Amino acid sequence: MGLNTFWFVLIAVLWAGFFVLEGFDFGVGMLHMVVGKSETERRVAIKTIGPFWDANEVWLVVAAAATFAAFPPWYATMFSGLYLAFVLTLLALIGRGVALEYRGKGLSPQWTNTWTWVLTIGSALVPFLIGIALGDLLHGLPIDKSGNYTGNFFDLFTLYGVWVGVTLLAMCLLQGALFLTVKSTDDMRRTARSLLFILVCAAGLAVALFGLWTEVAYGHGAVASVLQIVAVVDVVSTVWLASTN
Repeated sequence: MGLNTFWFVLIAVLWAGFFVLEGFDFGVGMLHMVVGKSETERRVAIKTIGPFWDANEVWLVVAAAATFAAFPPWYATMFSGLYLAFVLTLLALIGRGVALEYRGKGLSPQWTNTWTWVLTIGSALVPFLIGIALGDLLHGLPIDKSGNYTGNFFDLFTLYGVWVGVTLLAMCLLQGALFLTVKSTDDMRRTARSLLFILVCAAGLAVALFGLWTEVAYGHGAVASVLQIVAVVDVVSTVWLASTN
């Protein structure tokens, strides 16, 4: 295995680790308004990810740093072309982090409600936008021979990239529902478990179309195969875990 291959595999593992470990955090953030009928229940839902969410984001930092260290031209082209999308992702991550820390520190319902929506929207935007970015890298971006991005912001929203974003969003929702099923009790657990069937169907359909689209459009390359395997394994393992709880 050459050095380039080693770094490519390592970066792929880091991104996979980020979505496996941070995926349920995003899912809980999106679902806490659904499974929590009262403010107390919503706080309980948020507290289930309290010990994990900030540590799991380290995977994202390390993945970006490894890309910069191993493949500077790739990093420069990707971050210049996807600059606005990554700025929105960063704002969503910041808003989500602030909401998790300060949502329960206000004295008015308006304060709590505002940060509740920030947490929900931020948790949805991050996997969706990163999914678009990763999908665009496989689909291809308009760049010149110097590696400079030649498109505009709306060129980033390719149909394939948007579908990868939707797929990651569905997978995170499924992981969040499973995590709440395992970590919560009583009404919240029943509500989370009732969502599993719907989310399994939605995520399964998204992954199936993603896999078919990738296979038809991009052939039998190793990268496409890895993406398909990771997505399928995630959904299948989630279904298995749900059936045992």
